[in-house]
Amino acid sequence: GEKLSSRGLNSRGVEKIMQSLFAKIKNDIPENISKPTREKYKLINRGQAFFNVHFPTGDEELKNARYRLKFEELFFLQLFILRQKLGRSLQSSGHIFEVVASHFNDFYNDKLPFELTGAQKKVIKQIRKDCATGKQMNRLLQGDVGSGKTIVALLNILIAIDNGFQAALMAPTEILATQHFNGLSQLLEGTSTKVAILTGSTKQKARRFLHEQLENQEIDILIGTHALIEDKVKFKNLGFVVIDEQHRFGVEQRAKLWRKNNPPPHILVMTATPIPRTLAMTVYGDLDVSVIDELPPGRKTIKTEHCFDSARLRIFGFMKKQIDLGRQVYLVYPLIQESETLDYKDLMDGYESVTRAFPIPKYQVSIVHGKMKAADKEFEMQRFKKGETHILVATTVIEVGVDVPNATTMVIESAERFGLSQLHQLRGRVGRGGEQSYCVLMTGNKLSNEAKLRMSTM
Repeated sequence: GEKLSSRGLNSRGVEKIMQSLFAKIKNDIPENISKPTREKYKLINRGQAFFNVHFPTGDEELKNARYRLKFEELFFLQLFILRQKLGRSLQSSGHIFEVVASHFNDFYNDKLPFELTGAQKKVIKQIRKDCATGKQMNRLLQGDVGSGKTIVALLNILIAIDNGFQAALMAPTEILATQHFNGLSQLLEGTSTKVAILTGSTKQKARRFLHEQLENQEIDILIGTHALIEDKVKFKNLGFVVIDEQHRFGVEQRAKLWRKNNPPPHILVMTATPIPRTLAMTVYGDLDVSVIDELPPGRKTIKTEHCFDSARLRIFGFMKKQIDLGRQVYLVYPLIQESETLDYKDLMDGYESVTRAFPIPKYQVSIVHGKMKAADKEFEMQRFKKGETHILVATTVIEVGVDVPNATTMVIESAERFGLSQLHQLRGRVGRGGEQSYCVLMTGNKLSNEAKLRMSTM
C-alpha cells in the first residue's frame, strides 16, 4: 500500500485516473438492454450507470445506477438459465415410461398406507406426463415437511422400475439417508422391489458386493449420500433420480448423477423450504416447479409463537402441561463452528436449567449433541423414540432424521441465530401425528431488523 501511495496511487490518485478514463470512454460504453425494456423498468442507460456508480452527485443518482447494474446482472443470469432449459428440452432426450405394471399396481392397491390427497395425485400426474414425453424431466417438488413428498417420489420410482429401470435417492446427510432407507424398506416389505443403501460408513467389502449387484440390476432403488456420485458407482440402467433437500447440493453434483446414464435419468428434486417464485426462477430456473399445498388428512397446522427469554418460566409451564397430556418435547440449541465452545457451554447450561425445572423421577430428560459417541447418541434417541424420556435437549442433529409422532412441541433456543430453511426443517419435526403441535421461537430481547423479519415470517 505504501509503495503505491508513494507513486501517487492512493485513493485520490486512482480517482483521478478513473476520471480521465471516463472522459475518454464515457460515450463508448455499449448498451446491452433494449430501449423498450429500459423504459418499462425505468432503467438509466449503461454508460450513465457506470459513471454514477463511481461519481454520484447525490443519493438518488447512486440508487438508480446500482439498480440498473443489479437489474442487468439478474436479467442475463435468468436469460442464461432459460437458454439452458430450452437447449436441454430441445436436445436432451429422456426415457419414455410407457407401462404401469405390477410394481406400481400391487403397491398402490395393497400397500399404500393412506389415501392420497388431491395435491399428491396432481403432482404424480405431472411427473408421469413428464416421463412420457421423451424429454428428460427436471422437476422441483416443494411441500412442507410431512406433506407426503416421499410417497409421491416412491410411486414414480415404482413406475420407473415397471419400465425396467433402476432409481436412486440422494440425501444430504447419513441420518437422512438412513431414515429414507428404513422408511422405504418398511413400505416395500413383502414386495419384490430391492432397496439398498450406500453412505460414507458403508464398509469396503459391502461396497464391492453392492457395486456388483447394481451392475447386474439386482438392486432396484439405491439410497445414499454424496457417495452415490462417486465414479465407482455404476448402474446397469438408471432411469429416475430423486434428490432430497436440494439446497444442500450444487448444480454440479446434480449433473454428475445425470451422467450415470445415457440418455440421462429423469430428475425429481424435493425440498421442504418454501421457495419464492422469483427465487425459484433465478436459482432453479432450469426446473419445472410442482407444489404439494395440502396436508394429509388428520394433520393440523403447527401453531408457531415467538417469545423473548423473559418468558422462559411461562414456556416451561407450557412444556409441563404438554408432558402431563402424555406428549413429548424437543428443545434445540444452535451450534455453529465459529462459536462452538460458547455454544456447547450454552447447551450444557440449558440442560442444567431444564433438569432443575423438570426434576427426576417425574420427568426424564435426554441430551444429544455432536461430541457424543455415535452409540450414546443412538441410545438417547431410541429412549426418546420409545417415549421413555419426555424432553430431548439437542443441537441441530435432529434437524433431519427424527420422526416421533408423539413429540408435539418444538422449542428453539436463540432462534434468531438460525436461517429460515433451518427453522423450517426444525419445525417440521413436530406435527407428525394427529395432535395439535406447537413451535416456540425463543430469542434474546435485542433483535436486528433482519431477525425480527425472520421471526414474523415463520
